[in-house]
Amino acid sequence: MTPGLTASIEPNSCNCAALRKASRRMSQFYDSALAPCGLKSTQFAMLAEIDRRAEAPPTIRDLAERLVMDQSTIGQNLRPLEREGLIALVTDETDRRSRRVTLTKAGRARLADALPLWSSAQQRFESGFGKRAAAELRTVLVNIARDQTLVGEGEHP
Repeated sequence: MTPGLTASIEPNSCNCAALRKASRRMSQFYDSALAPCGLKSTQFAMLAEIDRRAEAPPTIRDLAERLVMDQSTIGQNLRPLEREGLIALVTDETDRRSRRVTLTKAGRARLADALPLWSSAQQRFESGFGKRAAAELRTVLVNIARDQTLVGEGEHP
């Protein structure tokens, strides 16, 4: 039998694959913790970000940039939240082409229900992984998420 094309590549050496695996595992962990309130971890993150920006509600574009997602994905993720009455898309008063994303009363209530569940998951993770290690991990991941140079077009070493 002929060895595969990747036989010379060290298993688990792909940074992207390792991050995606870890991301899926963390999503499963937080999704499970948030299940009693009917939110997925992605929805919780969106509602939390919208809540943080309550004084100056974000546009869909702002939200996409902040969550490092493309606008069409944000739109797909906002639709179920809008159907459930958790968010409202409001036309911007200064730019009629733009829509701002706000939490509704029901959205704030759902977020309030989710916060203790999220906090418990956060504590469980930090207990198992270590508080310091978790903080260091977040720092590394936030730095990766902010690094626009990783998105270079067609760049090769």
